[in-house]
Amino acid sequence: MGVAYTFPQLAESKITMTRQQVIHKLAQSILSFKREVPLRVGIDGVDAAGKTSLANELAEELTKLGQPVLRASIDGFHNPKGIRRQRGSLSPEGYYYDSFNYNLLTTHLLQPLEPPGNRRIRLSAFDFKTEQKTTSEEITASNEQILIFEGVFLFRPELIRYWDVKIFVEINFQTSLNRALERDLYLFGSKEEIEKRYNERYIPGQKIYFEAEHPQEKADIVIDNNDFMKPVIISN
Repeated sequence: MGVAYTFPQLAESKITMTRQQVIHKLAQSILSFKREVPLRVGIDGVDAAGKTSLANELAEELTKLGQPVLRASIDGFHNPKGIRRQRGSLSPEGYYYDSFNYNLLTTHLLQPLEPPGNRRIRLSAFDFKTEQKTTSEEITASNEQILIFEGVFLFRPELIRYWDVKIFVEINFQTSLNRALERDLYLFGSKEEIEKRYNERYIPGQKIYFEAEHPQEKADIVIDNNDFMKPVIISN
């Protein structure tokens, strides 16, 4: 089980800060935890919400402050394409239920970081771009390290217990699509294909998640990231 922490008050409702101020505030708050085991930070949010950017910036800020960090992503724990697309390439149910190998994620990374765990971890297991197993080298984590982990669907039942700090990066679905039209062109080849996949698979899959798990309500911190340069901490 995750260690019980009282998360420091970060902000009153809808206080606007610059992006760097938000990152620094998050880093300082995470560092304020007293811990005898590795801290596990899960950063959730819809597709193109800015989870990866936030995680990278937070890891960089913590490193600058002298904090050792582990950095990983749900993208390193995909299922093979045959499993991901077994319900159909545009199935929203397939996106939500079949995309990721939660057994490998928990056994390779999250369980070893629990208080009784052996600290021997692997940060990835599969590369969805090459469809190859890419199990990373086993390393031994220290109790002082903080895991910064980002990805979709992190607050679902298989994973929720493992996060000591839960951050939800919130944007609306139109912003998600608009960002994807710029970000994912290399992946899908055309804007028409991006729109089709988001409207038929990714956004409906996220709606399944929202209706089942209410991830914003489970988060310790919710960050409105619709304006990338001016994120707003709206609750914690």
